[in-house]
Amino acid sequence: MINTRLIYELEKNDCIPSLQSGFRKGRSTVDNLVLLETEIRNAFVRRNHLVAIFFDLEKAYDRAWRYGILRTLLEFGFYGNLPIFIKNFLSSRIFRVRVGSFYSDPFIQAEGVPQGSVLSVTLFILHLSRILNHLPPSVKGSLYVDDLHISCQGSNIRLIERQLQHAVNKLVVWCDNNGHTLSSEKSRCVHFCRKTGIHPDPTIHIGDVDIPVVTEMRFLGVIFDKKLTFLPHILSLRKKCEKLLNILKVLSTTTWGSDRICLLRIYQAIILSRLDYACVVYGSARSTPLRKLDFVHHSALRICCGAFRTSPVQSLYVICHQLPLYLRRKMLSAHYYFRTQSVANHPLQHLSLPIGLRRLYLARSFNILPFCERIKTVISHAGLGDVTIKQKDLFTFPPWDVPCFSYINPFSSFDKSSTAPVIFQQLFASHRHQFSSFDSIFTDGSKSEGYVGCGIILPPDTYSYRLHASCSVLTSELVAIYCALQKIAASQQRLFCIYTDSMSALEVLCHADKRMHPVAEDILCYMRELQAQGFKILFCWVPSHVGIVGNEQVVRLKQLPMFGSHRFHIMT
Repeated sequence: MINTRLIYELEKNDCIPSLQSGFRKGRSTVDNLVLLETEIRNAFVRRNHLVAIFFDLEKAYDRAWRYGILRTLLEFGFYGNLPIFIKNFLSSRIFRVRVGSFYSDPFIQAEGVPQGSVLSVTLFILHLSRILNHLPPSVKGSLYVDDLHISCQGSNIRLIERQLQHAVNKLVVWCDNNGHTLSSEKSRCVHFCRKTGIHPDPTIHIGDVDIPVVTEMRFLGVIFDKKLTFLPHILSLRKKCEKLLNILKVLSTTTWGSDRICLLRIYQAIILSRLDYACVVYGSARSTPLRKLDFVHHSALRICCGAFRTSPVQSLYVICHQLPLYLRRKMLSAHYYFRTQSVANHPLQHLSLPIGLRRLYLARSFNILPFCERIKTVISHAGLGDVTIKQKDLFTFPPWDVPCFSYINPFSSFDKSSTAPVIFQQLFASHRHQFSSFDSIFTDGSKSEGYVGCGIILPPDTYSYRLHASCSVLTSELVAIYCALQKIAASQQRLFCIYTDSMSALEVLCHADKRMHPVAEDILCYMRELQAQGFKILFCWVPSHVGIVGNEQVVRLKQLPMFGSHRFHIMT
């Protein structure tokens, strides 16, 4: 409870830098990978050098400075009982070591945060993230919890060396003042460059020890090589997946093995998930290295469905309901792009190329575009170029004030398939008699080939809307409810009952969490505003196509070919 409320206050007050992606809603390791890949691509097209340093903090959790954590909380304005609670949480921690059934003597943990506690991660991130504030303007950096990397680009390698050495010195001073230690042995430096002439590597040191310069580095699970071909990563990924294929081979035995559905589920869990991870980044490699992964995909599908080696791969895709890897990478890239654009203050929202750099990419077309430009082509080909993405507030409702939503279902004890329509009509008439003081509003939404629409009936008026063709049926149902609330706000009546035949829309409204549909969040927020103005609004589910007059009218209304010109934002 304390951790949830603390995270809410930290995020609402922007206490955590946007370049810290660790354990935050709407963020992932891919954010840091895309940022690094974009910096390297932009350096290559400018024909510059880019030097990146990947740091390792020695015993980061065990050496976290407790006083520094409390001081950071006070600097952000947290006073009163919370710092006292956290101080008691961090102090007087005792641990013992167990070997079999024997325990060691108890020891006091004099420093660091307790590992295994949900609150420890939040406190550690809050304190360590301030290290990014000490980087000079010419040096870029990002964090995923304690995985820190900095980079600097330019045409003069010696100037880059001086800039990075200055940044490293400032980081060392901050770490010395806050109880952390940068490991010179485990930290690595990579000189990203495509120049063929002789040019020296930079010499950067932590204290008196030089940071080793390597040709490739594994960062957050992805291997970055100095020319950014991603060939070492693809070869390593294929080698791991080929070993995992043996599990499918054993489980596909004809005498006692699993069926196709189970094998496909296992494949998706242990192999395809590895191929999917960071495909947004390594998918920018040339087609020749990427084709090396197709062998793993095709072999797994042949094992799962028992096909011959000579079976065409197109038939495997159809039988197993799987996409080719190149299409799957495009799909996941589009999903990732829409998700990042829907999160407020996401660092990828500011990655659009300036005009000068965009012209440089056009002039040097042999250079691979960064993610922010590659995805525009994918979205345009998919017909989603005109979609306006709705930004979602991941912290709309405080943890201590989550809205409570409920709806009426007078038909719950009747099965639609075995109940005559006249029974439902009588039940609805009885329900309306009970709530006769409430004005009725009927809403419905539908999706068919070419259009998505929704309709509202607020007797004696009718309203119809057309949505973007990429919207789902659930979105159209929720938009219809939201539009009904807008009509209610302009009414002089204060008692309303909204009827919908979408059980899924009502269930979404009942469960407010971080994965909630953005239109559903708007509905709950609007409901609070209307309730504060004295409105009382009920929701009721009604079965469709059973002769209930209002529902039948709104079904016919939304099926009309003419819709209003109003457009709604969507988020996929």
